[in-house]
Amino acid sequence: MIIGQWIKGRRVLGLLALLGCCATLNAQEDYSSELPRIPPTAPADALAKFHVADGYKIQAIATEPLVTSPVAIEWDAEGYLFVCEMRGYSEDREAGISRITRLHDTNDDGLFDERTIYADGLLWPTALFPFDGGLFVADAPNLYYFKDTDNDGVADQKKVVLTGFSTSNVQGLLNSLRWGLDNRIHLACGTVGGKVRRASDPESAAVEVRGRDLAFNPWTYEFERTSGGAQHGMSFDDWGRKYASSNSDHIQQIMYEDRYIARNPYLRAPSSRLSIAADGPQAEVFRDSPIEPWRIVRTRLRVNGTVRGVVEGGGRAAGYFTGATGVTIYRGDAFPDDMKGVAIVGDVGSNLVHRKTIEGNGVPRLAKRIDEQSEFVTSEDIWFRPAQFANAPDGSLILIDVSREVIEHPLSLPPEIKKHLDLTAGRESGRLYQVIPDGFKHRPTPNMRKATTAQLVQWLDHPNSWHRETASRMLYERQDPAAVPALRKLAKDAVLPQGRLHALASLDGMKALEESDLIPRLQDSNPHVRRHAIRMSESSFDSEAVRSALLDRVEDEDIEVRYQLAWSLGYVPAPQRTEALAKLAKRDCSSRWMRAAVLSSVGDDADDLLLALLKDDSFRSPAAIQFLQELTPLVGPLSGVESALAAVSELPESEAAFVVPVMGQLLRGQTTKATTPESVAQQKKFRQSMDRMIVGLIAKASDPQTPLKERVAAIDACRYGAFDSVEDGFVDWLETQQPDAVQRQALTVMGQFNNSEVSDIVLDAWPQLTPGLRGVASEILFARPERTLALLDAIDAGEIQPSAIGKSRFQVAEKSKDAKVRSRVTELLKQFGSQKRQAVIDRYQDVLKMAGDPQKGREAFAKHCASCHKMDGVGHELGPSLAAIQTRGAETILVNVLDPNREVNPQFLNYVVLTQSGQAVTGMITAESATSVTVSRAAAAADTVLRNEIDTMQSTGMSLMPEGLEETIDQDTLANIIAYLMEPRTVTPASK
Repeated sequence: MIIGQWIKGRRVLGLLALLGCCATLNAQEDYSSELPRIPPTAPADALAKFHVADGYKIQAIATEPLVTSPVAIEWDAEGYLFVCEMRGYSEDREAGISRITRLHDTNDDGLFDERTIYADGLLWPTALFPFDGGLFVADAPNLYYFKDTDNDGVADQKKVVLTGFSTSNVQGLLNSLRWGLDNRIHLACGTVGGKVRRASDPESAAVEVRGRDLAFNPWTYEFERTSGGAQHGMSFDDWGRKYASSNSDHIQQIMYEDRYIARNPYLRAPSSRLSIAADGPQAEVFRDSPIEPWRIVRTRLRVNGTVRGVVEGGGRAAGYFTGATGVTIYRGDAFPDDMKGVAIVGDVGSNLVHRKTIEGNGVPRLAKRIDEQSEFVTSEDIWFRPAQFANAPDGSLILIDVSREVIEHPLSLPPEIKKHLDLTAGRESGRLYQVIPDGFKHRPTPNMRKATTAQLVQWLDHPNSWHRETASRMLYERQDPAAVPALRKLAKDAVLPQGRLHALASLDGMKALEESDLIPRLQDSNPHVRRHAIRMSESSFDSEAVRSALLDRVEDEDIEVRYQLAWSLGYVPAPQRTEALAKLAKRDCSSRWMRAAVLSSVGDDADDLLLALLKDDSFRSPAAIQFLQELTPLVGPLSGVESALAAVSELPESEAAFVVPVMGQLLRGQTTKATTPESVAQQKKFRQSMDRMIVGLIAKASDPQTPLKERVAAIDACRYGAFDSVEDGFVDWLETQQPDAVQRQALTVMGQFNNSEVSDIVLDAWPQLTPGLRGVASEILFARPERTLALLDAIDAGEIQPSAIGKSRFQVAEKSKDAKVRSRVTELLKQFGSQKRQAVIDRYQDVLKMAGDPQKGREAFAKHCASCHKMDGVGHELGPSLAAIQTRGAETILVNVLDPNREVNPQFLNYVVLTQSGQAVTGMITAESATSVTVSRAAAAADTVLRNEIDTMQSTGMSLMPEGLEETIDQDTLANIIAYLMEPRTVTPASK
């Protein structure tokens, strides 16, 4: 089962007490007495309500009326601070009352004292960025460019440069304009995406950016989709790593650039966006502010079923990340050295600022909490809404406080509550705060527009990121050839590796980067410089000297360097590319990220890489098999396939566990279609060789003396045999006495066959299958219309009870394209009746009073829950994290187990993907890339479907967790499970 969305908190309200109020609540129509308005705190009094980590202070640098409703800020090269004021949030977009203001610190003491309205009449502006004396402004559906040509502080030019961004969700709009090391401006497209084009291009040129971000040339406005697609907040670190945040997933790493994956439409790549918090996406937070009354009332109404919505943990409305936003990597020079590279994330709903270290963890990073049982910054004032952050010219960190009484999507507020609130309260408020360390002294902001080119080059080696990036941007704007010699010297002699990196990037932006600049940096002492030198070398691979220096990096000790190399090798001609990719595969194929990078670069010589790896008898591990299976669909033409088949078929039968998966995948590929009598005969010979090996694997899988892991691997390899030869094995492996892992793998593999006997075997075995195995069996039976009809026949015959499958699964089937299936399922659903889930919850209330047995609960968890949840090292992490579950409340477990569809977090929605071959794949969308979609189900079952194989993909609107678990989990069992989950335990960070 998937236990629904959890919400952490310090104290748990009793669900029984809440439910006891149902009659009163249902009769009550006016909650005004429970919804007092919360007055704002004056700027002069607000500082006293802050709590800041030891060693730091907070001060206001601008407050209303100087600034109102700020959501983003940027300093231009002259030192002016531009503020994006989203005054139309959240329902007054069409009023056009938002604007951009310019703040000036006239005496350069770090406090702003002068304001000019730079541009007004905007709708929902969310981000801005200075360039060439003007300002890009994101105001969906458009990205504008404004410019003040007469130097009065007011823009007198305005043009649309990009258009087509969606406006469907005020909390998921485009945001976070950032300067990249590639001399482009990057922006996050938010969760709503859009079909984007240059304003000068026809609508037919629009590009869908849903689930992606983009980067554009600030001169030409040419843009490219980039990996991303998080909600609000995007940031680079000093080394170009990209991070993002979403409301309920507070820190994510972007693992690769979309352009690499897009090179090969047949590559099934993992999602580029990876959640990296050690304490989980919706980690616990520690607020000092009271929970807003409207949140408390809304939670109560949701719990008793009066209104729809997420039922928070134990009836609490707060305590974990629900409004994460603005992830920013601290890159200043005012804080202590151990704060360099720390991630800063706000939670606007909890009035706090959270921080995490980001540590090495192979290719992906791992973000760990710094403040134990506390936060970096908290406020007792619920009007404190830290939506974004910025690294300042003086090295400090700026907190952008929207300052609102209510910050919530209007559609998430029930009318019964919303009518008592004022969503405009705070429109004229706003604060910019500065976090500084003890002993801090403000540093004057230089006017870089008046700086000489030589000064700009020197600033590239500055310890503060604002200086480096602003100087880099100014050099790109000027394109001054006089900068080139100084940049070449800095690329070699800079004190900081960041300086060497920025010097290379500036040379690249001026199209002055030469092999004499690149080759030494490919051997730089700092791995980050080496990594970016590889990326910047991609346009210089026609140089033999550059290629030679590049290929030396195959043996680099740093995995991130090898990772970048694997992506970039796609631009190197064969055979040098193949040899290098083979070396990387042998060393790093256990990393899914390295596998994806290597495979993206294979090109047209996949057969050569495959042959090179097959000839290495040390390349035989399970990870090696997985890599080769992912490689084989890329192999072609036919002659290449047959050469590989010949090589693998010559291996001894003792290596059957290695040979069969590789040979089977080769034979299965469309590129293996024989066109001549010779090739037909040759492939028949190969299949006969493989079939002989499969006979041995069947015997191995059936031998109880064989280690369980080897039995499971042998069953998995049987998917490449003929069904008739494996059929008896499937029947045996599904016997009750077989281990669960054997039965599960047998079901999984059997489901891959398109044979009419599959449904008969599954239905015959059904009575002896455990609830967890029945879930796997159900997916097999619903995968194809003819199987579903066979299941319905068994139900009509009384052999299977519909409740054993669950109403929600039939609701998915009701959307089948097969008319017979739709008609029969519609009739079947009537048998479930109209019983409300609340009645089931009411029936189970005694569970909350029972003293469950944790040991029995552990056993019940392994049986009923472990297919989708992991606890104490047992199970699979498909559903929401159960870390620190004891803080969340027994009541929540009860409600989410028995009513999983009360409100479903979009992350856990069930989808149906119908392939062009007619197969239905259901589950959660757990990964998307430019070329594929991964659909995951219980017990780590997953299918990755190429986008060019998808016929339709549609959400069911329901949770992957089925309704009706009360049919298999009685009150005693649920009490035991709750007792087990509520046991105190030490929370250990999960490795990524």
